[in-house]
Amino acid sequence: MKTALLLSGGMDSIAIAWWKRPDIAITLDYGQRAAQAEIKAASAICSALKIEHHVIKVDCSSLGSGDMAGAEADSNAPTSDWWPYRNQMLISLAAMKAITFGVTHLWIGTVKSDSSHLDGTLAFVDKISELMSFQEGNMIVEAPAIELSTTELVRVSGVTPGGLAWAHSCHKANIPCGNCRGCNKYFQVLDEVGYGLDRLR
Repeated sequence: MKTALLLSGGMDSIAIAWWKRPDIAITLDYGQRAAQAEIKAASAICSALKIEHHVIKVDCSSLGSGDMAGAEADSNAPTSDWWPYRNQMLISLAAMKAITFGVTHLWIGTVKSDSSHLDGTLAFVDKISELMSFQEGNMIVEAPAIELSTTELVRVSGVTPGGLAWAHSCHKANIPCGNCRGCNKYFQVLDEVGYGLDRLR
């Protein structure tokens, strides 16, 4: 079995990298506002854990809306941040790279709270895995933390405060804005696991 992780550089995927230690990590710059900070975070974690790291750049910025795309929210959008079929796109792009390295299992950072979106449910993971397995390479898509909250994942992963400090969760910019859904989640989880800002230094 050869494993790859879709590593965004956020809390969830960093904790999974720390926990599962994949053979390869893949980070995508698809035109999101915080791409450079996410790549920096992912690269730092991969360097610390000695995980082979690859970055894919595909400009899909014209397809998104809201904070992550730096554009007004689409009138059809179910949330303020909307990239239609985003998880499907990210998984497909990561798999296209992973398959060239003989990867058999692609891990994604979906957690329990992501089930508020259809592409964050177990049903979606099962369907996308079935599709990938049907195509070249028989690749299996798995979400190791789908039954865990982010707080539970951080605890079970054993990620250190210093490791978690690299995470970039802001949806709006390369420097955390401190007041978007991503930043709010970041600070909430730090509080819940007892990683105060003084421990992240």
